[in-house]
Amino acid sequence: MWPGSIGCVKDRYRLLFSHRVSQKLVVAVIYVCGMLMNSLDSTMVTVAFATLGREFNRTPEEMQGILIGFLVSMAMFIPASGWLGDRFGTKRIFLLALLIFTTGSLLSGMAGSYEHLLLSRIVQGAGGGLLTPVGMAMLYRTYPPEERVRISRILMFALIIGPAMGPLIGGYLIERFSWHAIFFVNVPVGLAALAVGALFLEEHTEATPGGFDIAGFLLGGIGLAALMFALNQGPRQGWASPIVWGSAAIGAVILTLFVLVELRKTEPMVQLRLFQNRLFGSTAIVSFFSSAAFLGTLFVTPIFLQEGRGVSPWESGTTTFPEALGVVCSTQIVARLYPRIGPRRLMTGGMIGLGVIALIMSMLSLEGGPWPVRILMFCIGICMAYIFLPNQAASMATVSRADTGRGSTLFSVQRQLGSAVGIAVLGSVMALVGTTIGGQIGGPPNIDAYQWAYRAAAVIAFIGAAMAFRVPDSEAAATMVRDTRTVRRSSRRPRNPLTKQSSSG
Repeated sequence: MWPGSIGCVKDRYRLLFSHRVSQKLVVAVIYVCGMLMNSLDSTMVTVAFATLGREFNRTPEEMQGILIGFLVSMAMFIPASGWLGDRFGTKRIFLLALLIFTTGSLLSGMAGSYEHLLLSRIVQGAGGGLLTPVGMAMLYRTYPPEERVRISRILMFALIIGPAMGPLIGGYLIERFSWHAIFFVNVPVGLAALAVGALFLEEHTEATPGGFDIAGFLLGGIGLAALMFALNQGPRQGWASPIVWGSAAIGAVILTLFVLVELRKTEPMVQLRLFQNRLFGSTAIVSFFSSAAFLGTLFVTPIFLQEGRGVSPWESGTTTFPEALGVVCSTQIVARLYPRIGPRRLMTGGMIGLGVIALIMSMLSLEGGPWPVRILMFCIGICMAYIFLPNQAASMATVSRADTGRGSTLFSVQRQLGSAVGIAVLGSVMALVGTTIGGQIGGPPNIDAYQWAYRAAAVIAFIGAAMAFRVPDSEAAATMVRDTRTVRRSSRRPRNPLTKQSSSG
């Protein structure tokens, strides 16, 4: 009786609002809420590294574990998300992911030790791993190729502006309340998104999702976990440590087996054959390098400001926040340029600009005001708009609707892997050089560590620029159209009767 009553209430709400709320709007709102929680969380934690390090008596390099652990957990669960969404429905899996992520946020806020926090972050990562690709699949199925630029604007707010807002919000919450608040803030947002999604989101399942690829899930998850463990422990224990190179070797072997197994299966967990699609494969590689350089830079900068220059978390957040303003200011310009120029040149220019800015940041010193850093972060935001919007608009243009779920899964895997690699590489550079003179906790800051980390980010960006130059504009033609809303507005404009007469005469 009671479950039936709940179902009746939900049906009445759907009937009441179905004529007002389009599915495009519902999917966009739910996706942005979920992805903002996911992307904000990572950078809020980055701002809290210094505070958490003092709380748990750990170095900034050691505190990488709570971020890498989150990314590792995401990478482990992402491969299964495409099949789960196709088999059980994207709505069910997306709402389940929101519930897991919200629960992990609550547990993280209640953590009383480093180990407790690490385990809670792994729970969060599991939810985030399901959240990202399933949400992307919903967006790409809801919006046709000619509206992919509009999708990219939606994704921009969730995946680019979110990380930039994280330091600002995180700094405020830490100073005004405590580090616990950066996790608790996700709970009401997650519950609200769950309620809206349960009421208005439509279900989608594939008629033939295939069987569950147990071998692919285990090999992919274990291989990625071993590799991420090595990337996490390398800066802390040294890359010559047996446990580090041993886990890296094990991860590489298992991932090689994973590739061989998946390529032989007719219904694999991860559709690696999509990399044979020239447009999808080239944009995925660019996304990997751009994520590595961008997230790596966002990881280094708050540590440089707080540990190197000794500023507060709030000032650190206000100094990195202009990156979001740069994205907002340049998004409309990029959207107008995209149909005329195409993704290849826009992304190449953006990656080169990102590398140049990283080189300029490598010249920063421990002295000086915040405005030079703010201007450089603003410029990074401009560059990321030129990379991210064309990449997202073009990436799935030649992927069939049936492969959309697995395609978004594969794209999410490489993006998260790129983020983890970027953070680990730049963190390793700082650890090898030493963030303090003499390597002692609380010792004088060593500017060389941050300068070399920024140089490493520049190298990653320049490699990405070379990869972006290989993106085929011709295959993205379906997405290189004017905004349909602009076309409709222009078609409704009244014609000049004099012009009509002259043309007919």
